[in-house]
Amino acid sequence: MRGLSQRVKGMKPSATVAVNAKALELRRQGVDLVALTAGEPDFDTPEHVKEAARRALAQGKTKYAPPAGIPELREALAEKFRRENSLAIAPDQTIVTVGGKQALFNLFQAILDPGDEVIVLAPYWVSYPEMVRFAGGVPVEVETLPEEGFVPDPERVKRAITARTKALVVNSPNNPTGAVYPREVLEALARLALEHDFYLVSDEIYEHLIYEGEHFSPGQLAPEHTITVNGAAKVFAMTGWRIGYACGPKAVIKAMADVSSQSTTSPDTIAQWATLEALTNQEASRAFIEMAREAYRRRRDLLLKGLSEIGLKAVRPSGAFYVLLDTSPFAEDEVKAAERLLEGGVAVVPGTDFAAFGHVRLSYATSEENLRKALERFARVLQRV
Repeated sequence: MRGLSQRVKGMKPSATVAVNAKALELRRQGVDLVALTAGEPDFDTPEHVKEAARRALAQGKTKYAPPAGIPELREALAEKFRRENSLAIAPDQTIVTVGGKQALFNLFQAILDPGDEVIVLAPYWVSYPEMVRFAGGVPVEVETLPEEGFVPDPERVKRAITARTKALVVNSPNNPTGAVYPREVLEALARLALEHDFYLVSDEIYEHLIYEGEHFSPGQLAPEHTITVNGAAKVFAMTGWRIGYACGPKAVIKAMADVSSQSTTSPDTIAQWATLEALTNQEASRAFIEMAREAYRRRRDLLLKGLSEIGLKAVRPSGAFYVLLDTSPFAEDEVKAAERLLEGGVAVVPGTDFAAFGHVRLSYATSEENLRKALERFARVLQRV
């Protein structure tokens, strides 16, 4: 029998998915474990969203949807991007996808030719470089530094631009650092996209989870060069519903929909009607977002205070729900540190595949009780080391 394709053999599996799956399996085996691995809200999907799904089922809205999404949801998305992001977007400039991940995957398939370069800011979400490579592109890493709050330096980005640069990926608030990029930095990156004629891919899926600073969508400055990616997963605790969305230049969005038409056809129809409720019932959704954001803020502060009290170092995140923890007190590298912490009853994600060397990623999308347990176990592991 012939083997697998070189393309698939060269792709790494998602480190975050793999580590979380391992943590879940250990729990199923009865291991006493605090998992700080998943980038997933621990809140249930809001009731008004679930009720909309029930209504859609009762009304028989169970058929195929168009590849770019049901028209009602695309209209609501255009309004959302105008209202919340100050982007002048028409419905035919939006697309609904099977999670934010598919929006990014389809985008890179749509815009990249072999050898095209995509600048990614390290530390980065693990899937960016793998998606770029799978589409035939070449990821070009530009480092962001802990002492600079993991905020990118536009001059450093500029030095990485070549004649083959096709896109720059920005993610603010950031996974895994929690950094919120200042407006002036995003404006400078948007100007680079305009001056050098490349796409700016703005992943804004954590836009509502900001504790210090403000969110800014760079597509305001470079609308014909920017593809804004978002989704329902983080903001509405709808990870399993698998609804992402994006907006941008009409030709790019159409190409992304063409990719969907030959792969998934469309996202789940019931989930689309549920997402429509989340976007249009603003009063109920706003109350949920504010509740969740305040809970994450408390958890972040509890975690940072506890880490400091036991002598561990982490850069204070301003958004999302992650902390990058310096692992030098635990071990010589982040993988060994993660292994020791797992032996001590805490599952974390090594920073290796994030290009966050010497760090592990902690997710505080879990209860305060779990965070306190984790801190106690960190202290015990530290004492043994």
